[in-house]
Parts: sequence; C-alpha cells; structure tokens
Amino acid sequence: MHALVYTQPNEMRIQDRPYPDVADGEVIVKIEAAGICGSDMHAYKGHDPRRQPGLVFGHEFAGTVVDSRDPSMRSGDRVSGNPSIVCGTCDNCLQGRSNLCTQRGMVGMTRPGAFAEYMSIPAATLIKLPEDMESDAAALTEPAATALHAVNLSQRALHRPIQEGAVLILGGGAIGMLAALLLKRYGVDRLAVVELNAMRRQSIRDHVGCEAIDTGQQPLPESSFDLVMDCVGAAATRKAAFSAVKAGGVVMHVGLQDWASEIDMRKLTLGEIALLGSFCYTLADMQATVDALHRGVFGGLGWVERRGLAEGPAAFGDLAQGKTAAAKVLLKPE
Repeated sequence: MHALVYTQPNEMRIQDRPYPDVADGEVIVKIEAAGICGSDMHAYKGHDPRRQPGLVFGHEFAGTVVDSRDPSMRSGDRVSGNPSIVCGTCDNCLQGRSNLCTQRGMVGMTRPGAFAEYMSIPAATLIKLPEDMESDAAALTEPAATALHAVNLSQRALHRPIQEGAVLILGGGAIGMLAALLLKRYGVDRLAVVELNAMRRQSIRDHVGCEAIDTGQQPLPESSFDLVMDCVGAAATRKAAFSAVKAGGVVMHVGLQDWASEIDMRKLTLGEIALLGSFCYTLADMQATVDALHRGVFGGLGWVERRGLAEGPAAFGDLAQGKTAAAKVLLKPE
C-alpha cells in the first residue's frame, strides 16, 4: 500500500509499505481522509524526538472498517476515532479522563498513522459515524474535539456566561479556527482571532465573520478580554495572553509550541486570573463532536483544503512556508 512517510526533517516521501497486521481487539481501517495537524508540522521540522524518521504520521482520520478482530466493529462500519491508545485502568481512565492517561500511546507517534491507504487501530478507540456523514467532516473530529474540550473547560472557569464576554483567540490554525466557529455558534459576538498569515486572516473573516488581527500592524489592547485562548503555545503568545486578559478573566492554554517561558505572575495574582491547561479530549467529547459536525454546528467546510495523498510532500512544504490559506489540509488516498 502507499503511505506518506517522514524520512528526515523537512522531508516527506510516498513509499510502499506492507498492509498492516491486525491483532485481537483491533481493526483495519481504509482511510478516506486524514488531516495534517500542527503537531505533525512540529515533528516534520524535526522538533519532536518522539517521532523518528521512518514513521507514518497522521492521527486525524475518517474511514471504513475492512477487517475486524473485535466483536464491537464489523466490516463496513464507517468510523473516526481517538488516536490516543489508553490503558483503561489508571485512575484518570477510571474517572472518565482518559486524555490524562499516563500510559497512553498514540497513532502516528508510537505506531503507524493515518497518512496511508490502510491503518490498524484498537477497536475501543473508534466512534461509529452516521451513515450519511461526509468523510471530510468526520476527519475533523479530532481537532474539533480539542476545541470543544477547551471551550467547555473555559466556560466552567468564567464568572459570567461566555456570551456576555469578549474572547480573544491567539492562532488561526485548525484549533483556533474551530474554537472560533464554535464560539460564534454559542453566541459570542465580541470575538477576535490573532493570525500572522494574511491569507488565513482573510479566511477567518470570510468563514467565521469575526475580527482577524495582525499584531505586527495592530497591537492588542491590554486587559480587554474575559477569555484568551492561546492555541499556539509559544513564549510570545503566552506573554500576549496575559497582557490582553482582564482582571478576573481566564487564560486557556491549548498550544504546545514552546515548553517554558515567563508569565506575569504578579498580574495573575493581583487580578485573580485563572490559568488553565487543556489537553486533547475525552471519548465523550469526541462523540459530542461527531454529533456537532454532523448537525453543522461548526458551519461549512469552505476553509478546508483537500489534496490527494500523493500530494502530501508538497502539502507539508506549503504549510511550512505559509503558502496556503487553509487552516486544515486533508489528505485523501486515491
């Protein structure tokens, strides 16, 4: 079968790979669409030691089961799923917070991922799709669930309903775009997204209908937002988040670009600012997200770009160089 393989930093190649083995409790999924994630781009640039050359990336997917070794799934079932493979027995798993499992592995990291014609995966991680749900929408389940999980956690920490406040999103990639679309649907009308790519800013204006800011040209107002979602996670965006948040507000940290940086602890303390982290999603989040995508809660997919799997090397290159307006590129095996 054909697969898109990470061969060295800043290089992806189409290679022939063996049809995957299927163990007890697992299935083979014929991939119909798979999304390129920001973490895939981070690894592509050689910044993730967990993803070594020779690996097939890809953890955002939709497809059809073609072989099953688990009674819960049958050939022909259409699925998306949670790429995290969790133990199911640790305290966090037993409490329903499987996203915090300390023993988790991951498709596209610890085992071959979805940038291929076929992929093996444990059946327990999969979610069955409505029969009439488009694969392109279903392939957005993973990033959309990340956005939904972060927005829902943020709402619990806010002192007033989110619709009453002003919200700033730092980063107009897929998570930022999906969070903005969800917040619009929730009734947030004072919403702005910071994005440095001019093409993406226009896409945000066109598809979300909110303000899109280039901080190189327009400085952010200080202490003006009730909720700031950092979907980049860089030292500069953390600093910007604390500058922009109001006293009593919430900073939701989602991105993972930089591991450490200074934050304004004086403002956090004197302003009683809540700093929260959000990691991935639970299976319940993913099920809710499939339903939301199917019902059109996130709107249309005009901001998503589709390319064939064979175009994968060029797609990674274009994303790395900022040559596409798309916040999400889906790769589709021919």
